[in-house]
Amino acid sequence: MATAAVLGGPAAHWVESFQKAREEGSGSGTWRGRWRRRSVISFGSKNRTIGVAAKNQQITHANNTVSNFKRFHGRAFNDPFIQKEKENLSYDLVPLKNGGVGIKVMYMGEEHLFSVEQITAMLLTKLKETAENSLKKPVTDCVISVLGTAFDPFLGGKNFDEKLVEHFCAEFKTKYKLDAKSKIRALLRLYQECEKLKKLMSSNSTDLPLNIECFMNDKDVSGKMNRSQFEELCAELLQKIEVPLYSLMEQTHLKVEDVSAVEIVGGATRIPAVKERIAKFFGKDISTTLNADEAVARGCALQCAILSPAFKVREFSVTDAVPFPISLIWNHDSEDTEGVHEVFSRNHAAPFSKVLTFLRRGPFELEAFYSDPQGVPYPEAKIGRFVVQNVSAQKDGEKSRVKVKVRVNTHGIFTISTASMVEKVPTEENEMSSEADMECLNQRPPENPDTDANEKKVDQPPEAKKPKIKVVNVELPIEANLVWQLGKDLLNMYIETEGKMIMQDKLEKERNDAKNAVEEYVYEFRDKLCGPYEKFICEQDHQNFLRLLTETEDWLYEEGEDQAKQAYVDKLEELMKIGTPVKVRFQEAEERPKMFEELGQRLQHYAKIAADFRNKDEKYNHIDESEMKKVEKSVNEVMEWMNNVMNAQAKKSLDQDPVVRAQEIKTKIKELNNTCEPVVTQPKPKIESPKLERTPNGPNIDKKEEDLEDKNNFGAEPPHQNGECYPNEKNSVNMDLD
Repeated sequence: MATAAVLGGPAAHWVESFQKAREEGSGSGTWRGRWRRRSVISFGSKNRTIGVAAKNQQITHANNTVSNFKRFHGRAFNDPFIQKEKENLSYDLVPLKNGGVGIKVMYMGEEHLFSVEQITAMLLTKLKETAENSLKKPVTDCVISVLGTAFDPFLGGKNFDEKLVEHFCAEFKTKYKLDAKSKIRALLRLYQECEKLKKLMSSNSTDLPLNIECFMNDKDVSGKMNRSQFEELCAELLQKIEVPLYSLMEQTHLKVEDVSAVEIVGGATRIPAVKERIAKFFGKDISTTLNADEAVARGCALQCAILSPAFKVREFSVTDAVPFPISLIWNHDSEDTEGVHEVFSRNHAAPFSKVLTFLRRGPFELEAFYSDPQGVPYPEAKIGRFVVQNVSAQKDGEKSRVKVKVRVNTHGIFTISTASMVEKVPTEENEMSSEADMECLNQRPPENPDTDANEKKVDQPPEAKKPKIKVVNVELPIEANLVWQLGKDLLNMYIETEGKMIMQDKLEKERNDAKNAVEEYVYEFRDKLCGPYEKFICEQDHQNFLRLLTETEDWLYEEGEDQAKQAYVDKLEELMKIGTPVKVRFQEAEERPKMFEELGQRLQHYAKIAADFRNKDEKYNHIDESEMKKVEKSVNEVMEWMNNVMNAQAKKSLDQDPVVRAQEIKTKIKELNNTCEPVVTQPKPKIESPKLERTPNGPNIDKKEEDLEDKNNFGAEPPHQNGECYPNEKNSVNMDLD
């Protein structure tokens, strides 16, 4: 499981989430790379941390920080792979009751045992929360990339890192007499430095140093490596690169010549030797136009869009495939031999369903397994056991036909989805089922009244009626026992446990936020009291407040280090009683002059209009005098108010509370505008030109009406006007009128 792209409601917002994740992750890091490195959960005495915060604790809190756990899925504790990995982990692996892999950590001061499924659920829950915070919408579905872009499960970037770690462990043991594997913190630091060194060697062929200070027993260690040496160390891994490539060509039924272009992505593809091997295999230059680290995440996001019913994408054709062939095995009714049938071959299209028919007199069992155990990267070839229940023989003793539907769904999961038994039941004609009626009707010859075949045969003895048979499909219950499937009770317990941990994390976050708020307040005010706030507090209060801030800081790092949320809330309120008035005075001193200036400009504006009105300016002669008096009155009142408060404020020192606040001045501006603006912006009334009266010589048409007639009669014969001497002629005569 390399990364995940979320699909929420509405699903179309995947683009926004993906883009935001890219923008927030700009820099030397990469999206997929970051999610891979952030697949870390750290357990503490009060909460869990997940992602970057957990990664930062991996060395200092190694025993309770879990990483590299996704490859444990679907494996038993006694699996050789698990036993080998167990040696290099900072945390403890223990067997679960079902034989699976358990992870033991200290959490909330107690020892806890979590399954791999629970640990993975914690990571997915965090990803879900991150997506919902970005989208501002609930997330309902997700697409998860499994195995990422590695060649196979044991040929990824981590495997190359391990080769470097093994080399330097041996070198330090000889050179410094230090066993790096004996101390997990030292080993983790070595892994980090080896990963950095591997990346540097991808772009440099010269000798590169590896230095770690205070590695073990207060000793510094150093080493060096170049690309050629690295390739010699990894020769075994590099030889494996061609194996999956040959397999790929075989499964796709293609030849190397059929491939027109090769694009590579993934962490290991940055290694020059890997690139060379791939290029040599295909006999052509390889391309790296895609962002190697975003490729998987982008693919997940596109798959979200494809699956979303609310999001339209361009025409596409994607056929998923069954990666490993799946077979069914069953016992015959009365024979010792077993029946085996491969229901899905390798690369069979998915999702897909098939219906198998069995003849049985009683319940029977089917077992699903991978046909080619050697081709599956896990030692367990079994998928699950399915028991088809409630099967019985027919009433005549014959075997019943049982139809079993097997399916690989959209998620690539194999299951027996349904089973039904076909029963034949005698019935009266009027009790025929609609299905049976349809079958009978379909079998009747077409009616033709002109043929003798449809004539009623009255002279022949009646034939004996055969009993009608109704075919009924009876749904059968299926008992499924899948390998490593969580039982319902266990799943509910896991969900309940996760809910409690989520709540605890939330409470702890709120407690830490309250504590951080106090700390931030102390630092902010201590700096500003000796800076911009200094003039806004009297000397005595200044000294007292500085002393209180210092006492609060000391309390935070002593008895206040681990207090309840309310203790920090109370402490912040105590500080704010003194600090808030100081902050307000500073802010008011900044805003108040601006508001006074704006108010003065508005007063000048309206006073000038009132003066122009008194001077008979034609722009305002349409305004009623009583209305303008309201403007003058409002201007005078507000001007008087402004002069009074400005004089009163001038008598106050900066360390005293202001007489008037910026918000009050803003309110006065609004009141002034509400009174004056409607009056001074009154539009002048429109003066309509008088209509001409009709004359004996003909109608004089108002201009507007004339325009209207011209539009209505566009293209028609023009109306007769005064001065037309020959109204019946097509061409009018122009005349001068007295």
